Parts: sequence; structure tokens; C-alpha cells
Amino acid sequence: MVEDDPPLLLLISRVLKGLGYEVIEAASGDPAIALAEFHRGAIDLLISDIIMPGMNGRDLADSLKAKRPGIRVLFVSGYPADIISGQGVLEKGVSFLPKPFSAARLASKVRELLVRKP
Repeated sequence: MVEDDPPLLLLISRVLKGLGYEVIEAASGDPAIALAEFHRGAIDLLISDIIMPGMNGRDLADSLKAKRPGIRVLFVSGYPADIISGQGVLEKGVSFLPKPFSAARLASKVRELLVRKP
């Protein structure tokens, strides 16, 4: 889970842990890449804010996919999808969850992505 808003990172992480998921937390792209490199187990899903200081979520996802080809990606953002798409960061067919979202909606989207065949 990569989110530059600390309270939101904590909240989403707690929700996911409460659902039984193991969560690796990072506040931005570079620390997320470092954590992924040192993590010996599988990483099935990247949940990342799209617009963050420094590395954006798209570049982060591309970097992690190069090292972990099977990783699935869910982007979240407080910006509307059409605005993000216009910036070339979110392409058609990419999984996206607009903020704010409920714990139930997050759980549903995560389950959907994890059971989807690659």
C-alpha cells in the first residue's frame, strides 16, 4: 500500500489487515520499491495513490511489474478518473478506485483483483 497521506495510509492498512491481508506500507514510490526488493515473499497486489510527490503511481507500478511480473495493481485517487486519464497516468482498462471509498468497496475491489486471472 503506497499512499502519501499518513492518516489515509494507516486507515487503509488497518482495513486490509482486518480482512486478513499482509500489508507492506510506504509513503512514496522510492521506499515502496526498496521494501519490495527486500521482501522475500510474494506481493500479489500493489495499491497505490496515482498522484504523489516524486514518483507517480504509474511509474511505481511499472517499476514493480518489471521485477514482479505477476503483481496486480489498484490505483486510488481523489482526482476524477477523466482528469487523471488526460494526464496519461491512468489508461483504459486499469483498475481504479476513486477516493473517498468505503471499507466494503475497498474489500470488494481487492477480492476482485486477487481472484482475476492474469
